Amino acid sequence: METLQSYVSQGGKTLKKWLAEPKVLAGLGLLGAALGGFCLSAASLAGYAQPFAVALVLVLSGWQALAAALGSYIGYFLFWGNYGRLCLGWSLAALSMALALGGTVLVRQAPLLMPALGSLIVASIGTLGQAIWQIPGPPVPMYLLQVLLAGGCTCIFTLVREKRTPIAMWLAWGVAVLALAQIMPIPYLGLGYVAAGALMVAGAFPAAALAGLALDLARVTPVPMTAVLTAGYVVRFLPIKQGLFLLPGLMYVLLMSLWGQVDFYPLPGLVLGGILGRFLPMVTAVPHRRGETGVLQVRLEMVCGVLAQTEQLLSQAEDTPIDREALVTRAAEAACRGCPCARSCRDSKRIAQLPPVLLQKPLLSSQELPVVCRKSGRFLAELRRSQSQLRSICADRERQREYRGAVMQQYRFLEGYLQELSDTLGRRKQVTPSLFRPVVSFYGNRPQGENGDYCQEFPGIEDTYYVLLCDGMGTGAGAVGDGRSAGSMLKKLLCAGYPAEYALRSLNSLLVLTDRPGAVTIDLLQLHLNTGKGTLYKWGAVPSYVVGSLGVRKVGSACPPPGLSVTEIQESREEVSLRRGESLVLVSDGIPEEDAQQCCARGQSLTPGELATQLISRGEQAGPDDATVVIVRLENR
Repeated sequence: METLQSYVSQGGKTLKKWLAEPKVLAGLGLLGAALGGFCLSAASLAGYAQPFAVALVLVLSGWQALAAALGSYIGYFLFWGNYGRLCLGWSLAALSMALALGGTVLVRQAPLLMPALGSLIVASIGTLGQAIWQIPGPPVPMYLLQVLLAGGCTCIFTLVREKRTPIAMWLAWGVAVLALAQIMPIPYLGLGYVAAGALMVAGAFPAAALAGLALDLARVTPVPMTAVLTAGYVVRFLPIKQGLFLLPGLMYVLLMSLWGQVDFYPLPGLVLGGILGRFLPMVTAVPHRRGETGVLQVRLEMVCGVLAQTEQLLSQAEDTPIDREALVTRAAEAACRGCPCARSCRDSKRIAQLPPVLLQKPLLSSQELPVVCRKSGRFLAELRRSQSQLRSICADRERQREYRGAVMQQYRFLEGYLQELSDTLGRRKQVTPSLFRPVVSFYGNRPQGENGDYCQEFPGIEDTYYVLLCDGMGTGAGAVGDGRSAGSMLKKLLCAGYPAEYALRSLNSLLVLTDRPGAVTIDLLQLHLNTGKGTLYKWGAVPSYVVGSLGVRKVGSACPPPGLSVTEIQESREEVSLRRGESLVLVSDGIPEEDAQQCCARGQSLTPGELATQLISRGEQAGPDDATVVIVRLENR
């Protein structure tokens, strides 16, 4: 007999699976971005629009940025009338920047780029609006405040999206309440009051205080809302277990009577917000640092600060300039030394003062010399030695820059890893059961000890699961050693909680420093067993294939292998989903790409073993290289 609890449990699992659908998540993301842009466009201070929606557009990328921009267009048009034309210019410029730069490596390397662009957009559009389009603008202090808020909110939203730090979340809630305070879909129901009431019941004290401050800045009621929300939060500490959801309304009525102002407009929203907050998870404070855990967190953060400072010092190091004039002078002195015409030569001093640009001409002839030399062959021979020396110096400088870049990269990775470790020490995470179970099959044309293709599957932290294929170049003991050492290093880093990007780039730096370019190629699949989605990282590896009921999709393309450069190349990444019974087929370069695609196209009707047998057979026909096939599927638990 089915009980109510079993129905609820089954419904919860169904809802989680439904929310984990990629298309559903994408649709909800677009809807949330559009609603966010619409609501943030209503933000007002002293009767002037604020560029909060611009900050949201700059933080997003792709279709989400477009959805947020469209939402802000509608909001600025509805809320601001003629002045909204200037705000539309903000959103249009922000959308162009988000589509051009959003999610790129440049933005990750320069985290202050988008905030600076946000301030620049608001400043330039505001100036153009008044000078060219004759749109009345705000006073100078408000104009400067808009410029600062554009950059500041972009920083806040970036921190919320990437790290979700408590302070950033509190500030973001304050910004949201300030914007929602201007939206009242029906009389006596302001959305800002609803959000403030929910934060008072279920949020942290700073979030409630900032929500009250936002309502006061919005000037939507004469009653001091900061006092209402902070006093209500203090009452939560009393031994009262029932009726906490009524606190926002009760505290408002109490302070309204004490203040001597009668305004019942906020009351319904506060009561509704308190009721909604009753069903939200309580987030009352930042995890406190207590005892040995707190000491360890402080020490980790101190180490992070030292690593960040060291990286900054290395980035500021400058190369010693090369004295090219000295190389030309040395070539002239060596040519004149022992020259039979040295005593009677009148041009020896002029030869020693020739311009360094001659070092850039490897095919220089005697006719091109600006000075006539009776023994030009001697000078040209010495000049070519100086040219060779210059090339060696430049190559050595480039090598030093690579070494310095590798060290800086490791300091940056270690700093980020330790900071994340410090943040999670005092945070208690609720472990949720995985919805899927990975099924991984390995096939090869040689035994594992003789195969240069190193394959491993292993769990990561929380709900992550990794499948790794390291292909050592060539065959024999050398390829086996390269594949095993690279794969073993990656496995240890990933099991320790290192992000996949950090682990792959650390291996790349090691190959660069040991002068082993192209020693291995890498396929790394990172699966999330709660959603059925994953990320496939490739570095120099041949394409992979997703085989499903809708056909075959090629994943990835040819790219340079790791070990060529620390800064100029990096791994590629592709998002995959295996939640609907798809199979991901990873192959090594011993199997030709055309043959692999043809076999996978017929793989819908084959078992994993039959498909792997056909692929390995094609690889053996193509040559003696190691051929390996890895097939990954997910099953419901």
